[in-house]
Amino acid sequence: MKSVVLGLAFAATLAAGPAAAQNADELLKKYGCTACHAIDKKLVGPAYKDVAAKYRGQKDAEATLIKKVKAGGSGNWGQVPMPPNPQVPDADLKAMVAYILSLK
Repeated sequence: MKSVVLGLAFAATLAAGPAAAQNADELLKKYGCTACHAIDKKLVGPAYKDVAAKYRGQKDAEATLIKKVKAGGSGNWGQVPMPPNPQVPDADLKAMVAYILSLK
């Protein structure tokens, strides 16, 4: 029984994976993030994969990045500041940051 439940949970995760990624990708576009960031190359700001690598293994990475996106800032990735994004709902920020942190 336990293996059936685990199998169903794993299947649900696989099924939700591409949908969650697509949703996060749409949110990144909606809020203008893709004007300065790309998945695998530096534009104005760092590549999402570079962000994921920098924060990989840090238990507070998600909270840290949500705070940084909301407040904006500079100096972590160069001289160009990232503007604050207080208008982005927390649920959307959480989805986008979780997606970015999942990249390898």
